[in-house]
Amino acid sequence: MMKQAIFSASAPAAIGPYSQAITVGDTVYISGQLPIDPATGSFPSDDVRDQTRMSLENIRAILVAAGLTMANVVKTTVLLDDIGDFGAMNEVYGAYFAEPYPARAAFEVAKLPKGAKVEIEVIAVR
Repeated sequence: MMKQAIFSASAPAAIGPYSQAITVGDTVYISGQLPIDPATGSFPSDDVRDQTRMSLENIRAILVAAGLTMANVVKTTVLLDDIGDFGAMNEVYGAYFAEPYPARAAFEVAKLPKGAKVEIEVIAVR
C-alpha cells in the first residue's frame, strides 16, 4: 500500500498528528474539517450555517489540491454538537452537492474541538 499526503494552504493546517488528506490508489480520505477560516484562524461566526459553509469550503480546497471537485465525493460524515442543527446544516450542505448525492452519516457528539458546531469528513474517488 502506497499512501501520499495531500496539503492545501487554502485550508487550515492539521492541529494534531494527522494529515489534511491521504490518497491511496484512487481514493482520497479527507480528515474532519472544522469550520476554521484559514485566513484568520477563527470560526466565521457561531451560526451553524456559516460553520458548515466554512467546513465545506475547506474540504473543497483540499479536493482541489488533489485535483478533484465536490463531484468526486462518495461518502461524508457530519458531526454536530447539537442534532437540532441538522436542518440548518442540511440547507447549506445541499448546495455543495448534486445528484447522485454522496452517501452520508450524521451524528450528534458530546463536544467538538475548539467548541465547533460542526465537523465534516469526506471520502472521494478519482
